[in-house]
Parts: sequence; structure tokens; C-alpha cells
Amino acid sequence: MIRNYFKIALRNLWKDRTFTALNVIGLTAAFGVAFLLSMYALFELSFDQFHKNVDSIYQVYTTEQIPKGVELSEANPIPFAGALRDEVPGVHKITRYVTGGPLITYKDKTLRVGSAWADPEFFEIFSFPVLEGNTNNPIERSTVALTEDTAKLIFGNENPIGKLISIKRDGEVVPVTVAAILKNLPEASSLRFGAIFNFMDLPNSFYKDKKDRWDAHNHPVYMQLAAGTSIESFEKATRPFSTLHFADEIATAKRDGAKPNAEGQFRQIHLLPFGNVSFTNFDTAELIVNKSLQYVILGIALLILFIASVNFINMSIAKGAQRLREIGMRKTLGAGKAQLFFQFWGESVLVFVISVALGALLSFSMLDMFQTLFRTNASFGLIVSPVLIFGAVVSLLLITFIAGGYPAVLMSKLGTLKALKGKLEVSGRNRVRNVLIVVQFGIAILLISGTLVLRGQLDYMRNKDLGFNKEQVIAFPLSSKKDHAQLMQLMRDELSGHPNIISMSASDNILGLGRDGSSSTSVMGFDYKGREVSTNLLFVDYDYPETLDITLVKGRSFDRRYASDSLSIVINESMAREFGEKDPLSIRFTLDDSIQYAVIGVVKDFNFQTMDKSIEPISFFMNSDKPLYQAYVKVAPGNLTQSYDIVKTAWNKIEPDAEFLGSFLDENIDRTLQKERMMTTMISSASILAILLSCIGLFAISLLVVSQRQKEIGIRKVVGASVSTITILLTKDFLKLVGIAFLITTPVAWYTTSQWLQNYVYRMDLTIWVFLAAGAIALVIAVLTISFRTIQAALKNPVESLKTE
Repeated sequence: MIRNYFKIALRNLWKDRTFTALNVIGLTAAFGVAFLLSMYALFELSFDQFHKNVDSIYQVYTTEQIPKGVELSEANPIPFAGALRDEVPGVHKITRYVTGGPLITYKDKTLRVGSAWADPEFFEIFSFPVLEGNTNNPIERSTVALTEDTAKLIFGNENPIGKLISIKRDGEVVPVTVAAILKNLPEASSLRFGAIFNFMDLPNSFYKDKKDRWDAHNHPVYMQLAAGTSIESFEKATRPFSTLHFADEIATAKRDGAKPNAEGQFRQIHLLPFGNVSFTNFDTAELIVNKSLQYVILGIALLILFIASVNFINMSIAKGAQRLREIGMRKTLGAGKAQLFFQFWGESVLVFVISVALGALLSFSMLDMFQTLFRTNASFGLIVSPVLIFGAVVSLLLITFIAGGYPAVLMSKLGTLKALKGKLEVSGRNRVRNVLIVVQFGIAILLISGTLVLRGQLDYMRNKDLGFNKEQVIAFPLSSKKDHAQLMQLMRDELSGHPNIISMSASDNILGLGRDGSSSTSVMGFDYKGREVSTNLLFVDYDYPETLDITLVKGRSFDRRYASDSLSIVINESMAREFGEKDPLSIRFTLDDSIQYAVIGVVKDFNFQTMDKSIEPISFFMNSDKPLYQAYVKVAPGNLTQSYDIVKTAWNKIEPDAEFLGSFLDENIDRTLQKERMMTTMISSASILAILLSCIGLFAISLLVVSQRQKEIGIRKVVGASVSTITILLTKDFLKLVGIAFLITTPVAWYTTSQWLQNYVYRMDLTIWVFLAAGAIALVIAVLTISFRTIQAALKNPVESLKTE
């Protein structure tokens, strides 16, 4: 019997090749895209879950009451971790951790490697396997552990264990022994490094000079809770610890008018589960673990499958209307409802099996393009597991049963006489069909609205005046064994005289995100007239505001003619407001209890951070002892490509062993918008697919309606109805459904997009025209889809429609 069902199913599917092709194409596209989107979302959600002890690992962070409210921080003082372990019960293991990118030299090879510094317990907390070498303590003092790829990059085919490499630290070249080789880090790891050193081997300015200071916060801390210790009890136990060690900071907060939290604390230590670290933003007043993007992507995958399933249901009903006599004959010959159900459902299963197989092939063939487009290393191999496979199979069976079962039940319940007459009474079921169409187009309008808002916000951020020249400035890291000041002078000498080169400067941080992925912040607080003020720090070279076209509103910039500028600062308008003086140029303040600085200039506020943050106070310091890691070259407008090549050639001449990683600042800013670009691309693609799938379903329904109303069309033509009248008659009901979908979806789309825009301090204006445009796009596409079949029916000779059976 099953073999017979299979043969009949193949025969019927081949007979209705148009419907079969439309079904298979729609379902294949839906499954292919859904597989890719689900793979990406599940990969993102799997971050850091590979650690054996992930459920007991936490990142330490603090909330501090300040006069403006609450401030979160993941940065801790150097002595914090050791004291916490010794003084607060519940700490099983703890490690400090900091990242950087030192230049590593081996023989004649020099390269910059993304690195980390940690305490030895790091490898007891986290699951990063040691393949060879010192498995007990891979990062003893003056040693380094390398990942497989980094070892291959430095040593080639040589055995690296015991070999000496050198790094530059505190102005000196320091030898370090390779003690261990680590297995390459999993792609789904928020901790990324190619080399890891002992924490106490950090430069003196970071470690030795601050190892006893509790007021210098500069690194994250991770810990593993002891068995039986809850987060709540541990956090409560840390209150006396905070009161003791941060007494000066708490006193300052009280003095400046800060209010205690609900528990009466001015400073509270908290624990963040390590599995949530990659979804957390510490730059807010309240800790937010945000996995919404991943769940939105999963939701889009489900919506696409839903639309494709609705199409299948509608098209199956449309096809069933052409098989009424077959159903009637089967019932006359004794076929029961169960047999008819399994016959029709079997055809549905066959279509779904074919579509799932083709969808899987499609997703595998598009994987490389998907990874490139969304800049992800996600792949099916990284997320596959028995539980996931079982869940996927159950989900597919459920979709098949629902989408294929409804038309099968509908067809099997038809009365014998009605089926033999070729009449399909669907008036009661039209409500189901209409609701499905409304939901389909509602989803499509929602996705189109989201696409328009995302694109509008992305364009707004790309084109916003950030307060500096991002089109004519080339930025590049000073990755060299040479002294940075010497390297800058060599570059200046090499570029002088070129008409395309206007000016050059440097700083210890970059605007946006450079090609080397570097980005950092530095914040300092100090007392000024009996209260604490804080500022972002930026150490700069001469001509920094001039090179970046940052507007000077008061005073002057640093000038080589004034030796006293080494004890001067230039501040932005926000920092001037922080000081609260009428004349900011009169400001004098003391740092480190002895060194007095004077404000010599004020620049206009500019966006030196990401655009989801308001402009904060910043101060420029001129300090010849501070390494400057990023260079800026302002070039003449016009042939920017030629100017870039001039700078690159100069670099290659001066430092041929280090790669030139230059880029224009507008590219750096664009890199900070990667999440927005990804969301825009993903939702744009989903909205296009949703519209196409909805149109396939609408086309199928129009076939059904035209088939049912053939005689009505013939009679209307005989009595003089025009083609346009008949076309409007056949399409108006569908267009009403699109209108209803628009009215229902628009408030949802407005609320959703307006809430999303609240994440940005600088955002586009949300107007009704965005949603009217989304509705108009859906309406026009629906009209074009329906008109194809309705106009064809209206043009048909009425004699053919009015023939007797």
C-alpha cells in the first residue's frame, strides 16, 4: 500500500508540475535561509559554553554610586584579585586578565600578535587545553604559551618548546621562553589571544608601578565560585571588603553628593555569569545582558518557514480543487477518510523531504558567501550535537505534519456528491485562508519597515558630522620595533614635500576601529576644588586637532615653541562644563599630588566613541614619555587613492618588515557599525524573501479563486463587463487583506523600531512615511502578482467558461 501511495504521489506531483515546482522552490529557499540563520544564531548563543566549569565561572564587576547616578565597571586594581581570594569566603579560583598586541621577534621575523596576560589559575578556570610543553603551569614568569596557529606563524615547522622569542617592554627587548603550545581557541570564545604571558610580566607602567594601588583600575577579573556558594551570598559577603579597600573612593562619592543604593551601599561587587559576558555592555548605568539580536534572527528564520508553510497550505488547497472528481471517485470505490488523508499527506511529506534536502544543499553551497557577508566564522560543524539534530528532526516533522496535514484533512472530509460535482465549499474556510494571507503580508510589511528604518539609521550614522575630518585622514598603527617618536619623525621627513600631504600627528588611541582591530579607552578621575571630576585621556602629538580638523573654540593647541606645553592640556566643551568655570583657560589643577597642569585650549565636542554613546569629557595631554600607537595623516582632497599609496610607500621604506595597516577614518567609523550593517543586510534579505514567498502564496490563491469563478467571469463578460471591471472585481478582496495587514502591522512596526532606536543617542527621525512606504511596496507587489492571473482570466473567451460539463 505504501508503495502504491508513493507511486501515485509521484504521478500527481509530476502531473501538476507548476504547483510542485512553486512549492519546492518556495520551501527550498525557506529551509536554506532558515538553516543559515539558525546556524548563525545558535553559534552566537553557544559562545563560551565549551568551558567545563562554565556554570561556576563569573566575571567580577562593580557598581559605584556617583553624583550623576550609577556607574558600572569591569576594571579592577592590581591587588584586588588576591585580596578578594584571601578575605572573602567562596572564591575557589581567581585570575586577572588583560589583553594587548606586543611585537614578537624571532630571528629575523617580527609580527604583532594578539596577546593576553593572566595568572596561572587561568588554565584551571578555563578549558584551553595544553597540547605539549608545561601542562602544570604554561605561563610561569618569563614564559609564554602560544596557540597552534601562532606557533606555526612564528616558527614554521620548528619545534617551538624551549625556544626564545623577544618582546619589547619598558623600552627594552626582553627574552621570553616558549613553555607550552595550546590547542587553537574555539571560534565561540569571547577570550581571544594567540599568545598568553604571566600577568606579572606586564610592563612596569601597568603592573609594578600600580601593584599596591587601589585607585588604579585597569583590568578584568574572572573567578570560579566554590561549590555551595550562591551569587547572592557571595555579593553580600563582599560589602565589608569594599568598605575597607575602597574607603577613599566611597568618601569622595559621599562628599560629592552621591546617594547610596537600596542596600545602603556606595560600592557593590557583583558577579556576571561567564556565559553572558559576550552579550553584556558595561557602558550603561544598568547591566544589560542583550541576546535580542540572536533571538530576532531565530525569529526571522521561523517567520520565513511559517510563510513558506502557509504558501504550501494555500497551494495544496488550490491544487486540491482540481482533484475533486478524483476524490469523489476514490470515495465511491470505498476509500475511507484515513486512506485519503495519508494519500494527500504522503504527497506533502514527499515535497517536504525533497525541499529539506535541497534546502540543506543550498545552505551548504551558500555558507562561504554567508560567512563573508556577515563576517562570521559560524558553521554547521561548530554547533552540531545529538540534542540539536534531534530537535531539528522533531521540528521538521512537526512543520510537515501541520502544513501538510491541514490540506489533507480538508480534502479527505469532502462529501462524495460534492466532490463528484467538482464543487469545493470553502466559504467557512475562507476565513482561515484570509487570516493566513493577512499574517503573511503583515510579516512582510513588518520586515520591510524594519529594513527601511535600519537603512535610514545606518545612513544617518554614516553621514553624521562627527566633529572631525573622516574623509581626508589616513590612520595606521605604529607597529614597529623602532621608538615611536623616532618613527613619527622618520615618517614626517619622508612625507614632507609631497603636495598631497597636508599634516601629520599621532595619539595613543584610534578613532573608530582600525584594520588591526585595536581600540581602547582610558579614564582618569581627580579632585578639583573639593570635588571629583573625571575625564577620558588621550595622549597626542603636535598638530592633532589641526590634522583631524577638530575645531578650536578657545585658546590654542599645543605648540612646539612652548616648552611648558608638556604640563598643559587641551579639553573639549564637555570637559569644560565638567570643570564648571566661566573661563576654562584659567583652570589649574594638580595630578599625582605634585604636578600642576593648565588648560590652554578648548575644542568643540566631537564623537570620539561609538554613536550609541553621548559625547563625554576628554582631555588631550602632551607627554613625550607616553608611547603613541596610532598615526594620522591628513591628505589633500582629490586623488585619495594616490595619497594613500604615497603614505604606504613611505611606511614600507622606513619599516619594510611590518605590514602597513592604514585606512581612512571613514572606514574605521564604518567598522564600528558592523552590527548595524549585519542587521540591515539580514533583515533586508529576509524581507525580500518574505515578499517573494507571500507572492507565491497569493498567486496560488488567485489561481483557486479564478478557477472557482470561471462561470461568473464568463457571464459578466457576456453582459458587457470590461476587462478592467472584472480585474478589479477579482483583486479587490485580496487588496483589502493587504490593507488589513498594513493597519494591524504598522503600530507593531512603529513600536518595535522606535524601541530599537532608543539604543542610540544619535538617531534618525521616525516618521509615518517610512511605514506608508513599506505598505505601498507590499501593495504594489501584491497587485502585480494577482493581476497576472486575473487579467488573463478576464481576457479569456467567455464561451470556454460557459461550456456545459
